[in-house]
Amino acid sequence: MKNERRLRIVTAEGEVRGTMDDNLFVFRGIPYAAPPVGALRWRPPQAVTPWQGMRDATAWGKASWQNSEYCVAAGGGEPGPLSEDCLYLNIWTPDMEPASPLPVMVWLHGGGFTIGAGGLSPYNGKPLAARGVVVVTLNYRLGHLGFFAHPALDAEYPDGEPINNFGLLDQIAALQWVQRNIPAFGGDRHNVTLFGESSGARSVLSLCCSPLCRGLFHKGIVQSAYSVPDVPRSQALKTGVAVAEHFGLSGASADALRRLPAQDFRRLGSDLANGPVPIVGDAVLPRPMLETFRAGKQHRLPLMIGSNSDEASVLDYFGVDATQIIRDMRQKKRLSYQLVKGLYDIHDDALLGRALARDMAFSALALQIVKAQHDIGMPGWRYWFDYVAQNAQELYPYGAWHGNEIPYVFNTLSYMDPVMNAPPYTAADHAFSRTVSEYWLNFARDATEFTHTLPGELPWPAWHPGDDVTLSIGEKGKAALVLKRNFMKARLWLCCLLMRAMVKL
Repeated sequence: MKNERRLRIVTAEGEVRGTMDDNLFVFRGIPYAAPPVGALRWRPPQAVTPWQGMRDATAWGKASWQNSEYCVAAGGGEPGPLSEDCLYLNIWTPDMEPASPLPVMVWLHGGGFTIGAGGLSPYNGKPLAARGVVVVTLNYRLGHLGFFAHPALDAEYPDGEPINNFGLLDQIAALQWVQRNIPAFGGDRHNVTLFGESSGARSVLSLCCSPLCRGLFHKGIVQSAYSVPDVPRSQALKTGVAVAEHFGLSGASADALRRLPAQDFRRLGSDLANGPVPIVGDAVLPRPMLETFRAGKQHRLPLMIGSNSDEASVLDYFGVDATQIIRDMRQKKRLSYQLVKGLYDIHDDALLGRALARDMAFSALALQIVKAQHDIGMPGWRYWFDYVAQNAQELYPYGAWHGNEIPYVFNTLSYMDPVMNAPPYTAADHAFSRTVSEYWLNFARDATEFTHTLPGELPWPAWHPGDDVTLSIGEKGKAALVLKRNFMKARLWLCCLLMRAMVKL
């Protein structure tokens, strides 16, 4: 009877009813903003209209329009029903009335800002919540519905204050909802960890730089963020005009653009997309993310950041030929090629290209971010994930793929199908998953700006340029925890120099 009563929660917007999963309280599909449909398409998320009576919160909310088949293949599973009405969140909590408020962990799913949903199996919050935190996952606008610029839409805003990153604004609206309502679910609004992977990790970094997000979260975990530059608004505006013209709307009005069927945008090719990054230059993200960190202008909060040992696995999805990068470098940039060849000591073009692309796109960013954290006196922890499931060692000869760490972080291996038809996960895999997730939980529970070492099976010191410590989570695919000093230091600083030379911010 007590639990039955607790399943009915009064939020600022109205009463919701959840369900029980063993001893956990679960609420699904709670709206955190009004449906962004009709006249609200390509507008900042608006407040939910309060409702009367009890709202059922036992089913997932619909996901943003996307390519479902692509999400199944590369995004973590079937996203479920799709709709432009997609601004919903989910909560797992172990106790509605704890003796003291519980840490809150808010997850931002990845998928290149084009696929994904908060209800996918790898993101099930039950195992983490069972260990004493409140877990929140959410859906946000994706693709052209979430990141779009067009002169007709800009005209709706005061000069110099356009909005183009609607998906990031959705994430901010969800964090504002958490601030209003999470105490009713047993959570501590003063201890919110924002964590995400891939584009979700890139979102965490972007929100660390957004003037609209100050104070909404208190620490961040960045899993496999990539260093692709933010899209300049000038370029996004040209793309928006091209999209309108593709639909026969030359000189389109805002009303005409909003009348386009939402599902039609998912059929557009990559030449009419803004890429797997936010748009820089609007009111949400005024300056490029990496430039903001380098200048020490990010929000002052602790960060954990890292990447996986075979991140290059994802580059095929973006049409990147890592082998050709090396061949071009050998032909056109002899000095750079000689430096790379000497530092990596890899003599096969395909393997060298794979390692260099991994480090240019992922590994070097983590080093730059922890250095930027140190420069402003904020702690940062850098990790390297290099574990492969015992029965999948032969399937992953070069290490952990992009996204492979997620079920270990969430401790959700039991919810996952075996990878690539490999035999099931072993007891050792599950044990290592619990070890990994404990670091994430300890960060959420205890990390502050004054923390120097994270507890865990192996104490993990914050990064400092004097010793440059990285926690290797796994070692050559096997279960291990190793503190590595000056890990790939020369390689990564070369990558940073190459990035500065080759990539405009």
